[in-house]
Amino acid sequence: MEKKTFIHPYIPNSVPEIKAAMLKEVGLKSVYDVYNEIPEQLRFKDKLDIPEAITSEYALKRHVEEILEKNVTCREYLNFLGAGCWQHYVPAVVDEIVNRSEFLTAYCGAGYSDIGKYQARFEFNSLMGELLDIDAVSNPIYDWGDAAGRAIRMASRITGRNEVLVPKIIDPDRLAEIRQLCQPEEMSNAIAVRLVDYDPETGLMDLNDLTKKISNKTAAVYFETPSYLGTIEDQGKEITDIAHKIGALSIAGVDPITLGVLTPPGSYGTDLIVGDLQSIGVHMLAGGGQSGFIAFRDEEVYIAECPLEIYSIMETVEEGELAFAEVRSDRTSYGSRDKGKDWVGTASGLWTIAGAVYLTLMGPEGMREIGEVIVKNAKYTQNRLSEMAGVSIKFSQPNFKEFMVDFSGTGKSVAEINRGLLKRKVFGGKDISGEYPELGQCALFCVTEIHTKDDIDKLCVDLKEVLQ
Repeated sequence: MEKKTFIHPYIPNSVPEIKAAMLKEVGLKSVYDVYNEIPEQLRFKDKLDIPEAITSEYALKRHVEEILEKNVTCREYLNFLGAGCWQHYVPAVVDEIVNRSEFLTAYCGAGYSDIGKYQARFEFNSLMGELLDIDAVSNPIYDWGDAAGRAIRMASRITGRNEVLVPKIIDPDRLAEIRQLCQPEEMSNAIAVRLVDYDPETGLMDLNDLTKKISNKTAAVYFETPSYLGTIEDQGKEITDIAHKIGALSIAGVDPITLGVLTPPGSYGTDLIVGDLQSIGVHMLAGGGQSGFIAFRDEEVYIAECPLEIYSIMETVEEGELAFAEVRSDRTSYGSRDKGKDWVGTASGLWTIAGAVYLTLMGPEGMREIGEVIVKNAKYTQNRLSEMAGVSIKFSQPNFKEFMVDFSGTGKSVAEINRGLLKRKVFGGKDISGEYPELGQCALFCVTEIHTKDDIDKLCVDLKEVLQ
């Protein structure tokens, strides 16, 4: 009996007749002719050790649901994790607009296909510019670390220097991205990444160490507020002044949701501002909800060196007519390919829509209110935790939503404590002891507007049980 050819229901063009027609069209006899340039010895010819295809739609759906049910999410568990991806409330209106097909399905957009998207991104840029107190905001790229690395490369091109100073207190993943984009130091166009120490009492950048390490090789000084470990870096103007005195730029990393209550970096002369949009209208999506932006003053030197797309409103050839358009697309790798400032791939432009809707809904007063609520919730949590024997709050400097809890005096490790909390359906703070062993058994806790008094009180009750 002749064996029936398997036609996969979910893989396009798997019908033999369609395959044959496509091969004939391009002048090939076999699919394997496409891979002729791959040496024979490098081709895998055995059968992959994977399960057979599930062809029933119902059976496939059930199979995927069973896999997803193994996940433990923040819907079932109380969450106090942050460290760069935070649990904030996303209004239903944001989801409704972001999921509209004209935004959701449009990949990038151009003047001939997505005119409305240009306007929406211009509105986003305007809102973010007001929030940051700066003129221009780029279309976002993958995440905060990527934006920081590209801003540092911008600073290097502008100054002609090849060194950057960054705080020792920085997310290790973010630092890895920065180093990757600055390239290994042995390469001719590499940017050396130097770490600046921190004050062990406050967690702030050590200005004495910064002054010692800065030189005429320094292209930029990068700092964050709040820092990775939660402290509010209130020395932004001093850091910027130190950088400017030797002709370097200052780059501030910032969480936008803080700016309803904290001074925006543009107000104290920061040259470049980077950060992530995730906190303003984007759900935590297992790594997919990040979106890094770069912002700067409306000056030719910055616009010319920004590798990302910039949307604005411009005059057309018709007198008195205005249009939304991309600014100088020749700067980017989309416009100049390998001659672009940096090679950039898929942007995360959909999240500009989320950010714009969120900021529009909140307004200045709403941003102030949510900031105050977060600070109040975080402070209440810190006060409650400090009452426990052997538990203290690390660093004397004020914080926003994240703070370091020191468990060194309890005789238990953060790993032990988190395992105990997990059994009680609580995600504890991020274990920092491996990243910063000099700080002892510390965990980075995150408290936002989604946490109620009952949530915080439950954490304290559960933590007391774990510590007994």
